[in-house]
Amino acid sequence: MSRESVASLEAVYRRDGRRIFATLVRLLGSFERAEEAEHDAFIAAAEQWPRDGVPANPVAWLVSVGRFKAIDRLRRDARFTSIDEDAETIEKIPDPSPRHDEQETIEDDRLRLIFTCCHPSLSEEARIALTLREVCGLATEEIASAFLTTPSTLAQRIVRAKAKIRDARIPYEVPEPDQFAPRLESVLRVIYLVFNEGYSASSGELALRLDLAAEAIRLGWLLVRLCPAAEVRGLLALMLLHHGRRRARTDAAGDLVPLEEQDRTLWDARELGIGRAMALDALRTSGHGAYALQAAIVAVHSEAATAAETDWAQIAGLYDRLLQCEPSPVVALNRAVAIAMRDGPEAGLAQIEPMLNQAPLATYHLMHAAHADLCRRAGRIADARASYARALDLARQEPERRFLRRRLAELRA
Repeated sequence: MSRESVASLEAVYRRDGRRIFATLVRLLGSFERAEEAEHDAFIAAAEQWPRDGVPANPVAWLVSVGRFKAIDRLRRDARFTSIDEDAETIEKIPDPSPRHDEQETIEDDRLRLIFTCCHPSLSEEARIALTLREVCGLATEEIASAFLTTPSTLAQRIVRAKAKIRDARIPYEVPEPDQFAPRLESVLRVIYLVFNEGYSASSGELALRLDLAAEAIRLGWLLVRLCPAAEVRGLLALMLLHHGRRRARTDAAGDLVPLEEQDRTLWDARELGIGRAMALDALRTSGHGAYALQAAIVAVHSEAATAAETDWAQIAGLYDRLLQCEPSPVVALNRAVAIAMRDGPEAGLAQIEPMLNQAPLATYHLMHAAHADLCRRAGRIADARASYARALDLARQEPERRFLRRRLAELRA
């Protein structure tokens, strides 16, 4: 296989693999069949593209080949199972060819799959874990890191969720607007977790996985068109505001640049402007919640021309409201940092230190990094070193680990 063909196939897999999988789930009605069909389709591409060239529409080609491979597999399996049963299954598999030119159909398949994975009959944890794994292709370890739990626990949730979808014959569809409510909260949380994994990868060599962040934003726009509720717009605003700062988050070597040290001329003014306007609109709409409040916080950051001009009093006030709306340990941690920036490091430490040994933050590397930073600002160098070392032990993303090593080296110097 030529180097060019390999590069083309790898690019299609990275960019479109999960979209192809989602469409095959719709056509085949089964996660397992879709996984096998996608695998077979990419094997066929590896054999045919070097000889025949890359097709004009690689996604449509792979979907079509995957469908035919699935039908062939079912026919082979019919030798060992009920012929009538397999014939009925094959008959139900639709022909996607008339719709291949309708790009939006394939684009929407991932949103359909999210709603299927977020069906109310599944537990909240199972909905989110299944969607992150099957819709976005995140590894079990990555999802476990986002949940602050173990990979084995996540794997069990995913297996049970798949079985329930299969046995209950949960439909693969976007529900009617009047049926949104039971699933919308999970869908929003899933999209946000996908964005977080792209904007700040939980592990690996890269600080940013912009393909995931862009996918989450695309799904956010699709969802806004379906349901322009305050929290849907709030989530999209939040993602746009974070994404608008992406070029300043890392330096040329791929190392993390803290917010206060970022070159704000690299921020995307247009994207931040759209995000601020949408955040303000969401915050003014009844029914807004945690996403709109988080978007408002990031909007305040984005308005400051320099770090010194940040309105920390307004940010701390917004965190007060957010903690009432969503009383989570991570929100409490972020609120403590905002208080420190408003009132001084000792005020923030008074909030953070009681949380240091409480689950789940005791094993959360950003908790110890925040504690270390406030100790550094307060002149408690020994405590800062200890907390930076603890954060380094817990961090899994290599750029974060390099940042923590630099901080430790600075303190030793």
